[in-house]
Amino acid sequence: MKVTDHIKNANGTTLFSFEVIPPKKGKNIQDLYNNIDPLMEFKPPFIDVTTSREEYVYIDKGNGLLDKRITRMRPGTVGICASIMHKYQVDAIPHLLCGGFTKEETEYVLVDCHYLGLDNVMALRGDSMKEEAYFKPCEGGHAFASQLVEQIATLNRGKYLHDEVEAEHYSDFCIGVAGYPEKHMEAPSLATDLKRLKEKVDAGADYVVTQMFFDNQKYFEFVEKAREIGIDVPIIPGIKPIAVKRHLQLLPQVFKIDLPQDLIDAVEHCKDNKAVRQVGIEFAIQQSKELLDFGVPVLHYYSMGKSDNIHAIAKALF
Repeated sequence: MKVTDHIKNANGTTLFSFEVIPPKKGKNIQDLYNNIDPLMEFKPPFIDVTTSREEYVYIDKGNGLLDKRITRMRPGTVGICASIMHKYQVDAIPHLLCGGFTKEETEYVLVDCHYLGLDNVMALRGDSMKEEAYFKPCEGGHAFASQLVEQIATLNRGKYLHDEVEAEHYSDFCIGVAGYPEKHMEAPSLATDLKRLKEKVDAGADYVVTQMFFDNQKYFEFVEKAREIGIDVPIIPGIKPIAVKRHLQLLPQVFKIDLPQDLIDAVEHCKDNKAVRQVGIEFAIQQSKELLDFGVPVLHYYSMGKSDNIHAIAKALF
């Protein structure tokens, strides 16, 4: 079922969902199941599965020589989605990236998703590679998420990239995109970033999931400004509970977001990361309650491979 249909069928009740990351190559998928299992108590209608960019690794050839290779450390997104749907009977949403994928490779992934009965996809530009200061599309790939959305929407109309195909069964993907309450780190202003979001919606996006934020007022203002320029699709808040002390430096550095001073003070007073994790849970519960009062369609949590804190938050809310 489409995310938009799940929201419609909820009749104003806020839904619970979360995001997981594929295990690294060589790891057991059972570890992923062990983190999903406890959260099924709260009946998530859908689960997101991230996609990793390619990265460089260096193979020692001896004599001081290194061989530079490209690899993906967390492959298997589409397969994991199919497995989740089969095991848990919920919708699974693969993340699709511009970075590292040609348009043809994207089309092949979409065909696989269609054959597997995946009704939803999340279209993202993706980050730059670690060695690059700025995002660079691969040769034959998309430079912007709006272009990826357009390709998916075009396939939904039965039109493929190069082949004249008499499509008897069209795909009908529900397309999600990312939104940034504190603007994308590369955008010169929030107003400009909202214009880019409007372009994605105009290209065919059906709903928005925001980047994590810790100040609800920024989400409220983001939604208001989005509505003012004609973005009328559901805007789902993304929530990540603080889990370790280094998040105080890491999250602002990586995601260019602000943390509330009361949260910073509480974390700094913690003696260890166990105490930090509890602070993160309590803060996320209060943040989520305010979002529930606002009437958000879904509370979407970034689990990042661990579910105990997400379970504690959901237990207090659902």
